[in-house]
Amino acid sequence: MSAANHSPLLPRYSEARYECGCDEAGRGCLAGPVVAAAVILPDGFTCPELNDSKLLTEHERERLRPLIEREALAWAVAEVDNREIDAINILQASILAMHRAIDRLAVQPDFIIVDGNRFKPYGDTPHATIVKGDARYLSIAAASVLAKTHRDALMRRLHAEYPQYDWLKNKAYPTASHREAIARYGVTPYHRLTFKLLPTDLPTP
Repeated sequence: MSAANHSPLLPRYSEARYECGCDEAGRGCLAGPVVAAAVILPDGFTCPELNDSKLLTEHERERLRPLIEREALAWAVAEVDNREIDAINILQASILAMHRAIDRLAVQPDFIIVDGNRFKPYGDTPHATIVKGDARYLSIAAASVLAKTHRDALMRRLHAEYPQYDWLKNKAYPTASHREAIARYGVTPYHRLTFKLLPTDLPTP
């Protein structure tokens, strides 16, 4: 589905004044951090092109990123690195990244909506988890775009350190070429050692 032919996303889930949408990127990757974004959009915000970041091209995401950052009432991005992921598991790391992003918002939300079905309460702020929320609500879609574009930029920087893993293209997802590079060159300081890096896992260095 392209950005041009999807149903319009909903502006909000609750009646709260400041509703924040949250999403993450990089949960299924073999290396690098999981990155989360939190976005509070203004009343009346419209953007027909905005959708779940997975349904957009890289060019569309990069074009939407500055628009979201400019138009949002507040936005923030945060990460949990691979060592923390290995220590607490990827689900807990994804939720922690979202909490860190909310911590950084210039405007604190009255309500939080989260893509997926798992979240931990953020203080006393009410929240709702919404399966496929990034394809239903504008603020979650905006968060998905920011999380994805910020993580992609970070993986491009890490690619410069370890070009043999081709993170410029695969962004550390478990592609055949990424696994082949792990088999050939071993792991980097950015790999998630608790993940199944190869069909027969490499020993911890």
